[in-house]
Amino acid sequence: MNIFKYAAFVTTFLLAFNATAQVDSTKRAPDTLSIIGVGDIMMGTSYPEDKLPGDDGAFLMKDVESVLRDADVTFGNLEGTLLDVGGTPKSCKDPKVCYVFRTPTRYVRNLISAGFDMMSLANNHAGDFGEAGRKSSMKTLEVAGILHAGQINQPYVTFTKDSITYGLAAFAPNSNCVPLNDLEGAKRIVAHLDSICDIVIVSYHGGAEGAQFQNVPRTTELYHGENRGDVYKFSRTLIDVGADVVFGHGPHVTRAIDVYKGRFIAYSLGNFCTYRGISVSGVNGLAPIIKVYTDHDGKLFNAQIIPTYQTYGTGVRVDAQKQVIKKIQELTKKDFPESKVQIDDNGLITYLSN
Repeated sequence: MNIFKYAAFVTTFLLAFNATAQVDSTKRAPDTLSIIGVGDIMMGTSYPEDKLPGDDGAFLMKDVESVLRDADVTFGNLEGTLLDVGGTPKSCKDPKVCYVFRTPTRYVRNLISAGFDMMSLANNHAGDFGEAGRKSSMKTLEVAGILHAGQINQPYVTFTKDSITYGLAAFAPNSNCVPLNDLEGAKRIVAHLDSICDIVIVSYHGGAEGAQFQNVPRTTELYHGENRGDVYKFSRTLIDVGADVVFGHGPHVTRAIDVYKGRFIAYSLGNFCTYRGISVSGVNGLAPIIKVYTDHDGKLFNAQIIPTYQTYGTGVRVDAQKQVIKKIQELTKKDFPESKVQIDDNGLITYLSN
């Protein structure tokens, strides 16, 4: 279905669901704000071979839709392009690590159903089909009423809901993305958002990839010759200039969480919904939904890990075994032994500020 033909459908859909990007200045700001973050989303690809799920992927996030919709803001990282035809698929120096994703534009209805308000387009797959792919992804999200940030021509986005103004800035070490490794430039963007927003959310795509890179090294990470940034320094530096919540992704595995100056950091949210295109074996299939509760100024009250997992060819499932909670407990204790963060066995995250 062509994106422009699809516009009428989406408009009707949004009216039915009362799109969250509407400005409402008549309501008093709530005492507690809730912000949900998840990791990589790639809902199937038609290139280079057909790996699309049945029923246009309607089942992919069905098990967790009620969870995702239950927040003031819900965020995810769109890995790949929303594109029907056209574009030039990227080529890679090393074909063994080259993946190219093209998801039909109509699949955006799954993001609408799941209640996503904001998406990052700062990652190594946003340009999988060149400028045509980037433009199609942006247009598709815009028609759907989903805000996006991270491309050079739209480094950040803001919106107001219930008298609270939110800002999202997204960064990655990839072409046409707002550069992760230009720390001074990132500081300027975040400081500007802090001057006009109540809550500033920062997203980054950084760090080395794979099960052997679950830990946060507190130094610059290189992967296949690419500088993937020092995500520890990056996160804390941006909190210093105004960031309130930092959601990381890129390693394709979950990493530790931490709190700095009362602000929440998730160093990697892993593979959330990556149907058949990305390996989800072992720890690669574990991903959290993290719900962060803050005050009006972004200071953390507490947070909650909702454990999910996926297997090859299935959608996102709530995990009764709570595997990713155990993994985040383990990684946080190892990587940040000095941290005052506590994570209980049900995923409740608290922070001892004194």
